[in-house]
Amino acid sequence: MIQVLTGNHSAAYAALLSNVEVVSAYPITPQTQIVEKIAEFVETGKLRAKYVRVESEHSAMAVCIGASSAGARTFTATSSHGLLYMSEMVYWASAARLPIVMPVVCRTLGPPWNIWNEHTDIMLVRDYGWIQFFAESNQEVLDTIIQAYRIAEDERVLLPVMVGLDAFTLSHTSEPVDVPEIESVRKFLPQRSNAPYVLDPSTPITFGNLTYPSHHMELKFMHHRAMEEAKHVIAEVDSEWSKVFGRSYGLLDQFMCDDAEVIILTIGSSAGDAKEAASLLRRKDVAAGVLRIRLLNPFPSHELSQILSNVKAVAVVDRNLSPGNGGIILEKVKSSLYNLKNRPFIKGYIAGLGGRDITVEDYIKIFEKTLDSYRKKNSESEWLNLNLEAISP
Repeated sequence: MIQVLTGNHSAAYAALLSNVEVVSAYPITPQTQIVEKIAEFVETGKLRAKYVRVESEHSAMAVCIGASSAGARTFTATSSHGLLYMSEMVYWASAARLPIVMPVVCRTLGPPWNIWNEHTDIMLVRDYGWIQFFAESNQEVLDTIIQAYRIAEDERVLLPVMVGLDAFTLSHTSEPVDVPEIESVRKFLPQRSNAPYVLDPSTPITFGNLTYPSHHMELKFMHHRAMEEAKHVIAEVDSEWSKVFGRSYGLLDQFMCDDAEVIILTIGSSAGDAKEAASLLRRKDVAAGVLRIRLLNPFPSHELSQILSNVKAVAVVDRNLSPGNGGIILEKVKSSLYNLKNRPFIKGYIAGLGGRDITVEDYIKIFEKTLDSYRKKNSESEWLNLNLEAISP
């Protein structure tokens, strides 16, 4: 059934359709509407779940860890400083191999205080061992959260999943969303019945106990191997979702990449503007394409190198910043393409920090700048639309 939903409410409906059993969260702008809507579902009886109110994000993740350890399907959501506040527990959840699902409404980190869109928050926990997706639309938010439980609970994976979405651009913006019938989702995502290990007084086990050096490295290898295996499971789940519901996303979203000479790599909702820019340039005989990275972690390095092996120039647009290093996605792309015999020219752009718009015209400018830099062999990264007059000497 088609409903007009915000990105936040799309996430809440995904939790409802996934029949989550325990929800624990602490409100933070711009995520709050997600857990408010879920609280409404619980209050009205639409969702038979335990809703645990806590005093902080750290406690919210701790509750999810306890509930998931007991075999419950758990859900939480956060943003920005909330994600950093819970970071100790975020790492524990993945190392404990718990299939928790958490949308992250990506928002700028302060100071200075800022509530608008930026991706630095979710990037800072990229090495915490969670699978990470990033959605372009509200429809993709809903679909990916449901898929995430199938992926996370698969015994080949058993890892938690984050689903990133842009603050306000998606979280508070409404668009038509096809909400599947709950019976169809239940067939796709049955309740978890055969968890390989759970806390059970009748069969006591130790959980997260002290591990000596003789075994610790092997446990980390198993975590690493599960993350690698997740790529195959993600592809399987996405393929099955496509057969049942008619929508597929893949690890990477390609737009006019087959014959492109210059490609923009980006993530999130602004990929739509990049695609519009590529379409406009195609009318001027510029072979432009867009590659949206949907799966951030595990990073699809092999798939990326296959697509970009015959491209002249690549522009990587980062809506994040590692101070002194530059764009985080840029570094991932460079390392992914390092072993190619014919590496494309790569140029990075820092754009859209603090919620600043990245427009269609900006993406046209990026395409044109990248081609010009390719001809001049100038691969130095640039800051898009930086107001130099506002910077103190």
